[in-house]
Amino acid sequence: MTKRIPTLETERLIVRELTMDDLDSISSVLNQPGSDVTIAERQRWLQWTVLGYEMFAMLGQPHYGERAVVLKELGEIIGAVGIVPYLDTFNRVAAFNRSPNALATAEVGLFWTIAQAHRRKGLATEAARALMDYLFTHEKLGRIIATTGYRNVPSQKVMQKLGMTVQHLEEPQLPDQFVVGVLESNLPVAKDLSTYLS
Repeated sequence: MTKRIPTLETERLIVRELTMDDLDSISSVLNQPGSDVTIAERQRWLQWTVLGYEMFAMLGQPHYGERAVVLKELGEIIGAVGIVPYLDTFNRVAAFNRSPNALATAEVGLFWTIAQAHRRKGLATEAARALMDYLFTHEKLGRIIATTGYRNVPSQKVMQKLGMTVQHLEEPQLPDQFVVGVLESNLPVAKDLSTYLS
């Protein structure tokens, strides 16, 4: 049994698997100012990502990791969106209703990033919604989460636009766990995914 998340299309975007030919484009998107990731390190990451599509498909699982966000108008990669396994107790997140001594459980975390030149246009929300809607509808996920820092207001706005319940946790927490967004599968999601599938 093999399974692969198909290429998803929205009005303005194509969300697809990365290829080794995408190295320069995805590096420029992911290597934000101050990043010390070398091109060799990024190449190893991309090889792992590309192999991961095949390996997860052979396991009959959706691929954890990034996918390219391509702006149709330009035909260029302008971002990335993906899912990551997130292991934590999340006992301070009200939406999880966990006791203070709860054991850790794995959650599916949603990730997105858009190149600086293309931000503030709703593209992160559009890409994240396409992937999220696909996972809820086809993979029957019960919940998707996202995390960010207190100061990352744009990311918190994306969470809100996606319909997530957003909770600001009190410090101290790890920097990427100050704010948690949660969306349960019983909340409204796109009914007709034909607009996403190419």
